Amino acid sequence: MDIKPLITLVAIINPLAIIPFFIHYTAGFSAQQRWQTIRTAAFAAFCVIAVCALLGLQILQFFNISLQSFQVGGGLLLLISAMNMLNSRPAEDRPNNSTLEAGVEKAAEGNSIAVVPLTIPLLTGPAAMSTVVIYADQARSIWQHLALLGYGVVVAIAIMVCFSLADPIARALGKTGINVMTRLMGLILAALAIEVMTGGLIKIFPILASPAIYP
Repeated sequence: MDIKPLITLVAIINPLAIIPFFIHYTAGFSAQQRWQTIRTAAFAAFCVIAVCALLGLQILQFFNISLQSFQVGGGLLLLISAMNMLNSRPAEDRPNNSTLEAGVEKAAEGNSIAVVPLTIPLLTGPAAMSTVVIYADQARSIWQHLALLGYGVVVAIAIMVCFSLADPIARALGKTGINVMTRLMGLILAALAIEVMTGGLIKIFPILASPAIYP
């Protein structure tokens, strides 16, 4: 069995690198709310991989959307997320509301951020989606398609394991360390967002890569 698609997916998704973002977005969550966010993110990542493997090409063709346009849109989402991280308040300045209403809102917020932006586009962004679509296009039997679904399960388990380690990491870093790391990762994410958007724009408008337009 060819495990190259699995190795490629794990390398692209890289859940270990998303731990700082998970810590940022789940700051103030209870253990139960954080675990719910972890499960939702892992399940959402599997769903994205499964949909891309089974229906990715058909969906893009149905809506007449190119992978390049999808890449630009994903980069824009990343940039918005990066700006939110750069402008966020320190963790110690966030109000602690223990009312039942606040807890319900937090739970709903956890389910929301688990899908966007944790799963899409941080975990399964345009690169991961396009990779799955490409391997699905290369699949020549039902077993190869089922293998892609199995790889999705492995990726989901890896996400759950990595995000479950966020608590000891947070305790080791402390509030100040998390605040510094959040802003640094926000800056890095902004640069990555520009790279993603630039790659898509160059493919849509090849003239942008032409040296003739530069003095």
